[in-house]
Amino acid sequence: MPNKVGKPRKTKPHKGLLKRIRISKTGKVTHASAGFKHLRSSKSATRLRRLRKGDYMSSADTRRMSKLLFRRLRGREQPRTAIRRSPSPEAKRQMREAAKQAVS
Repeated sequence: MPNKVGKPRKTKPHKGLLKRIRISKTGKVTHASAGFKHLRSSKSATRLRRLRKGDYMSSADTRRMSKLLFRRLRGREQPRTAIRRSPSPEAKRQMREAAKQAVS
């Protein structure tokens, strides 16, 4: 949606979300486990140890996060091939030529 000047708006990543997660080089998202910050006395040492470690985000959640961050992300269960990459200009050209040959 254009603003008053007529220029299209920039897509900006959600800054609040960026402060709460870390994205690995492979595109997986790590986040802190919930329930570690307060009321620790009632929790066992084993449970607190487990909560201290971050976890990878599930695939369904990463799909939502990728929309907020305008970036491709990968879930816990997804292989690297799950992320579709944009074809290079040369690959696009070859695809167009192949489509023209298929039509004629």
